[in-house]
Amino acid sequence: MKAFIKSYSLYLAWLVSIVAVCGSLFFSEVMRFEPCKLCWFQRIFMYPQVVLLGMACYKNDRRQIPYLLPLSFIGGAVSLYHYAEQKIPGLAKLLPCTVGVPCNQDYIDWLGFITIPLLALTAFILIILFLWIGKEAPAGSLKGARKRIKLESPAGEPGMGLM
Repeated sequence: MKAFIKSYSLYLAWLVSIVAVCGSLFFSEVMRFEPCKLCWFQRIFMYPQVVLLGMACYKNDRRQIPYLLPLSFIGGAVSLYHYAEQKIPGLAKLLPCTVGVPCNQDYIDWLGFITIPLLALTAFILIILFLWIGKEAPAGSLKGARKRIKLESPAGEPGMGLM
């Protein structure tokens, strides 16, 4: 299982970021939940990861991982604070949201503890874990990665290898 995660870590992190962005857009555009100030900061750190991880997957480029990890760590810290602000009433008084939707408002509260910031925190943590595990994998370890195929016949004539 760990070998699978190592080999496909970029793809798994990309999948998590896609689901997180789609969930964020679903809540704001379909359910009409207006994002608060802290939600916007979380989006700022999640949305670029879809593009960056997509490019990293396309090129099988693990060298982007050191640039992606800070986005997830900072976004995760904002999510953690946002979740704490929703669950600990005193925190909302320290830095109150003065414009728009209050940051301590719960749009969803599934099972009494699952809120939108907790979903975002879970996504950031999963991305961090997948990238951390995947940074140790060699760049060419992905099975089925695009490879340059030199079409030559056994005699060395170019283009005749398929016949």
